Amino acid sequence: MISRIDLRGDALPEGGALRDLLPRADFDVAAALEKVRPICEDVHHRGDAALIEYGEKFDGVRLDQVRVPVAALKRALEELDPAVRAALEESVRRARIVHRAQRRSEHTTQVVPGGTVTEKWVPVDRVGLYAPGGRSVYPSSVIMNVVPAQEAGVASLALASPGQKEFGGLPHPTILAACALLGVDEVYAVGGATAVAMFAYGTESCAPANMVTGPGNIWVAAAKRYFTGRIGIDAEAGPTEIAVLADATADPVHVAADLISQAEHDPLAAAVLVTDSEELAEAVERELETQIAATKHVEDRIVPALSGGQSAIVLVSDIADGLEVVNAYGAEHLEIQTADAAALAGRVRNAGAVFVGPWAPVSLGDYAAGSNHVLPTGGCACHSSGLSVQSFLRGIHIVDYTRDALAEVTHHVVTLAEAEDLPAHGAALKARFDWKVPGQ
Repeated sequence: MISRIDLRGDALPEGGALRDLLPRADFDVAAALEKVRPICEDVHHRGDAALIEYGEKFDGVRLDQVRVPVAALKRALEELDPAVRAALEESVRRARIVHRAQRRSEHTTQVVPGGTVTEKWVPVDRVGLYAPGGRSVYPSSVIMNVVPAQEAGVASLALASPGQKEFGGLPHPTILAACALLGVDEVYAVGGATAVAMFAYGTESCAPANMVTGPGNIWVAAAKRYFTGRIGIDAEAGPTEIAVLADATADPVHVAADLISQAEHDPLAAAVLVTDSEELAEAVERELETQIAATKHVEDRIVPALSGGQSAIVLVSDIADGLEVVNAYGAEHLEIQTADAAALAGRVRNAGAVFVGPWAPVSLGDYAAGSNHVLPTGGCACHSSGLSVQSFLRGIHIVDYTRDALAEVTHHVVTLAEAEDLPAHGAALKARFDWKVPGQ
């Protein structure tokens, strides 16, 4: 079912050459961009009317208004299964512990006597959050987006999620319940690219946002790219990924279960095992067959994901080579199941999140580790981070110099301004003083 890539024997190639040998989902955001462009502009020109029409076209629901009544949010929370509510509350509690500790404080640095630079952190004014619908329902994504925004101090939060035909055109009730639990009462039954356009441009019902975050399909990713520059985004999230770096000490039952756990998200989900043990590889292959037979979402998600070109077992000569492979791959989720897992985790350079040892599976991070599960995909972990409180904060430098401190450095500023052929820059300082070139 799952293919093999054998990198044993010869020295591993470096950089891009190694990345090109590794599996990756085909996710053409550029092609999707041309399809979402007219949709986004239609929302710009027709507002709520366009949102309602696209909801009927794409989600099969016809609404009178796109904003979800507050009463529906309260009702969803009241009717939520108590066990699910308790699990959501614990997930929120743990996420708040981690994200509250991320908040940065204002810091002032004295550069010279009389000259200081203060860096203060200011939250984004308004954020639009997206919670996907479709194949699955993701109240956990509501938590992962709302909690860091709230801990950052964002004053205005709105959330969009596709309307569901079976729920009278409203988003899934568990999504609504999660919003109510978190105190988010501005919720819209809008999905896909239209939701991003609604937040970017604003409509009669929804004020424009400064930033849009949250996972979604390729149409959401394409709309984020379209609006980059007009609004801030977290990332162009692609299909989910798991990479497992494992040696002969790993339990094949655990490894197979974790690969399947991500494969059940989407037929484009990537599941990659990197190991120096052919015996483990064979045992994992057998376990995949056994465990898949006992689960659901087999034919529509798991089998296409594991048999697709984005998934593979990668054989390496040793775990040192395996570490180079996973660093080149830059997985959204990286599990390390080796004899020295903690030490290896400290040497990982590129990953959205790292899960150490047999008792920290990716599923824990998806729900209740306290970490955030909105993470970079498609190799973007080599330059980007997962969602955090910092995602919603802007650093502003406040420069405060006295007359003497400015006078002391003016000759350097003038020299550099003239070196760049920008004499007016230097003149702006000379105008403040009876200034002449030192030594003349």
